[in-house]
Amino acid sequence: MFSRLSHRQPVSRTIVALALFALGIALSGCAQIGDSMSPAFADPAKYDLYECKQLEVERKGLAVRAAELQGLMAKAETGVAGSVVAEMAYRNDLISVRSQSRLADEAWRRNKCHETPPAAAAPAAAATPPARSAGPGVKGSPSRAGGAVN
Repeated sequence: MFSRLSHRQPVSRTIVALALFALGIALSGCAQIGDSMSPAFADPAKYDLYECKQLEVERKGLAVRAAELQGLMAKAETGVAGSVVAEMAYRNDLISVRSQSRLADEAWRRNKCHETPPAAAAPAAAATPPARSAGPGVKGSPSRAGGAVN
């Protein structure tokens, strides 16, 4: 009697493992990222009170985070059981970031925001006053000692 049970046990474990694997593959299709993302991954009202400058910073940060998560998923998929690891570890975060990004983009369009031109940063740097010179006839940098003020 005991010999029959020990013989069946490895077979049943194999069947259970295969069934769980098949279930995991079937359920992985449920988390597809597309235009029909569930609002459960992001607060729909989060960006309602943001101004354009805040939205610009947030959108850039979300784009960087999404790219980072995609890179981590791609790296994980190269390893043993990598696609399972990528799905389990990073997919929900990626869905959340993309949902937030979509909501931030909607607020961006609703507020009629425009990207800050990159050339706007250069004049701001040029507007800073040049460093004070040490004066005529004095070489080197200004003195750091507490000298007399004229």
